[in-house]
Amino acid sequence: MERKMDLGTVTDKLLERNSKRLILMCMDTCLITVSMILSRLFLDVIIDIPDERFILAVLFVLIFYLIISVRLKVFSLITRYTGYQSYVKIGLSLISAYSLFLIISMILWQTFSYRFILVSLFLSYVMLITPRIIWKVLHETRKNAIRKKDSPLRILVVGAGDGGNIFINTVEDRKLNFEIVGIVDRDPNKLGTFIRTAKVLGNRNDIPRLVEELAVDQVTIAIPSLNGKEREKIVEICNTTGVTVNNMPSIEDIMAGNMSVSAFQEIDVADLLGRPEVVLDQDELNQFFKGKTILVTGAGGSIGSELCRQIAKFTPKRLLLLGHGENSIYLIHRELLEKYQGKIELVPLIADIQDRELIFSIMAEYQPDVVYHAAAHKHVPLMEYNPHEAVKNNIFGTKNVAEAAKTAKVTKFVMVSTDKAVNPPNVMGATKRVAEMIVTGLNEPGQTQFAAVRFGNVLGSRGSVVPLFKEQIRKGGPVTVTDFRMTRYFMTIPEASRLVIQAGHLAKGGEIFVLDMGEPVQILELARKVILLSGHTEDEIGIVESGIRPGEKLYEELLSTEERVSEQIHEKIFVGRVTNKEEEVVQTFINGLLLKDKEELRTALLEFAKQE
Repeated sequence: MERKMDLGTVTDKLLERNSKRLILMCMDTCLITVSMILSRLFLDVIIDIPDERFILAVLFVLIFYLIISVRLKVFSLITRYTGYQSYVKIGLSLISAYSLFLIISMILWQTFSYRFILVSLFLSYVMLITPRIIWKVLHETRKNAIRKKDSPLRILVVGAGDGGNIFINTVEDRKLNFEIVGIVDRDPNKLGTFIRTAKVLGNRNDIPRLVEELAVDQVTIAIPSLNGKEREKIVEICNTTGVTVNNMPSIEDIMAGNMSVSAFQEIDVADLLGRPEVVLDQDELNQFFKGKTILVTGAGGSIGSELCRQIAKFTPKRLLLLGHGENSIYLIHRELLEKYQGKIELVPLIADIQDRELIFSIMAEYQPDVVYHAAAHKHVPLMEYNPHEAVKNNIFGTKNVAEAAKTAKVTKFVMVSTDKAVNPPNVMGATKRVAEMIVTGLNEPGQTQFAAVRFGNVLGSRGSVVPLFKEQIRKGGPVTVTDFRMTRYFMTIPEASRLVIQAGHLAKGGEIFVLDMGEPVQILELARKVILLSGHTEDEIGIVESGIRPGEKLYEELLSTEERVSEQIHEKIFVGRVTNKEEEVVQTFINGLLLKDKEELRTALLEFAKQE
């Protein structure tokens, strides 16, 4: 029954949207016709245009304008939210339409009045944008009439359950500069009920009407347990209104009294993918980190910096932030100092892991108990062009850090690896697989316990697909997807970092851990979700196929067929059965790598990494 209601609602929305587009098309058709008639009347004393030519001119211009406008998605934009981008598209459509007509007229009649075309073009543009501007001004005026100067932020809350109760009660009790103008909830039994002074006015399908009637500034989702698909539907509905939509502040922020506008959480693509929160074993990890010195390499990177944030929560004795880029290390060091100064000794270390002597010196000086090795070159296409740099950093750099850790008698060494190390078709994946061999090969009973942790892509990391999509959307599109069939495993940065920490705690030595990444995500679907969160539609932005880049796979796997095992040591962590080569074999192979030319190096890496 519920499915039928949803289908009906979707159908109604589509009909309503198509009706609006049809009205816009009819309005533009009439206005262009009127502007051309006025131009002819205005120029009647100067030029003489035969009736049949004038009628053909109107028909050609209208046909060309409608075709081009549909292609440029002029009619996909809701009029009251029309902005600069829409005016530019209208101008381009008109210029193109009149230019095409001019070409046709030169072919048919060898001549046509340039003055008529210029005057008609000018009048058409003015007449098309004027009603759009008036509509927008009237809408804003009406909205501002309801909202007085310095009046509170008017919020429509989604959810009348526990989350909505906590949020609304906090707003009311603390006299914050927010006004809860109403609530929507899917439960029909709650219709007409109140939470304090806020009334349940309808369900999520009523959001557009309520936003209009109540001059809502912001829609806040107050259902922490809401799944990704339901959250996506709400975002899609809110996008038709033009108001901000976000999540309520976290319970921690609410309890701490942090209820400023900045505390509201922007809805991220991870919310729509519906990935559950990873909960760490707090008591065991508190004991694991207590009184210890922890070293994180690549501490300024996406994963490295998040590892530092998560580890700092357990207040180890000392946290060493090692990285090559001074700006990124400065930023994470400053961020952690603000929270943990006086609680943890935070040491920023600028060092290149390729500098073997310096890495050994750092290990000897600080004597870390646990090392998390996150420093690496990770961009697949870049490493295809620069294989020697990939080898120097990912293989020799890892070798330096791992051997220095063993010499310094570090208790545990955890390497951050990647699913691209499985049957690698690219240089980056091959170097990470060789690095895994080096690390796990160093494991000996009674000495440093070496392990590696594999996982897929992380949402929002530098150079990953989501920031790229966002940048393309900011520029007006289109969003480029290398292949519409492509899938990837995704995790959030905090989720991946927490599981790396948990795996490190569970390591006994020699393992390659694999994180449970859930189901693979189609990149095309991910692009659609990012467009949705940007407040646009796929029609407005567009998605195009750009072709697979050097070294990319259509599908990725976390373990090869031979490596798959059923052993699970944590809810989200598996142990792979990985066969390693003898340490001498690996050493012999890497000794001659840098002497090879680019193509020889690439071939040798791929062949060696795939041999098990």
